[in-house]
Amino acid sequence: MKQRIVIKLGGASLQNPATLHELAALVRGYQKRRYNVVIVHGGGPAINEELTKRNIKWQFINGQRQTTLEMMDVIDEVLAKDVNGMVVEQLKLAKINAVGMSGAENNILFCSQSNPELMQVGKVESVDATKIESVLSQFGARVPVVAPIGVGAFEEKYNVNADWAATMIAVALNAKMLIFLTDQSGILDQEKKLVPRATSQMIDKMIEDGVISGGMFTKAKAMTTAMNAGIKQVRVLHASFASLVLNAGSIGTLVTDVSAATQRGALHGRAS
Repeated sequence: MKQRIVIKLGGASLQNPATLHELAALVRGYQKRRYNVVIVHGGGPAINEELTKRNIKWQFINGQRQTTLEMMDVIDEVLAKDVNGMVVEQLKLAKINAVGMSGAENNILFCSQSNPELMQVGKVESVDATKIESVLSQFGARVPVVAPIGVGAFEEKYNVNADWAATMIAVALNAKMLIFLTDQSGILDQEKKLVPRATSQMIDKMIEDGVISGGMFTKAKAMTTAMNAGIKQVRVLHASFASLVLNAGSIGTLVTDVSAATQRGALHGRAS
């Protein structure tokens, strides 16, 4: 069985026209190296645009979008149809055999309510990777592209943070690597310099000290969860340079088990 790589594509990254070109190059590169690739995408800006068009107000609570039932219908439509369809179409134009999937419709992400105040925001309780495995096992190097919509015990749908969806899917697939493609260069230290290498313990300390916050906070928590669950390597980098991962080992931030000397270098933003 081929080893797996899970790529999380940030919604903000999709605003850059070059992103999907870079994603396609990255996928092709890993396929040539005989990896199976799974993509999980976000879509925050596209959701904002559609909610605005429909005059639906929203708010964020601790970095998460409070999601009403009315909003859930819009989010499902935008993520599982519009954004997913666009990513799949662009990958197919690049000769990649992409297959669109929904965490809810394909019974992949099973959720409970994360917090009553957040309403239809889901906490992933379990992942059934059967449908993803089925796509990966088919002839033609197929690439599942998964929209982060979850399903509850009564078939209700949930808005799932895409970072967490990608992490839980990577763990379920026992992926070799989890890659976050974002609109940021990676994890930054207290001097706003890139941290090229880190461990989960270092990231926990940076969160505790308030060095990691804002948009990177959820990604960082997801990274440490992935590492603690057995994912050997997690990388976060700017989506505009995605394909450079194939040949440039120092791009972005690589989270893995490294030596104490490397840890000290990474803490101060020095390349190891």
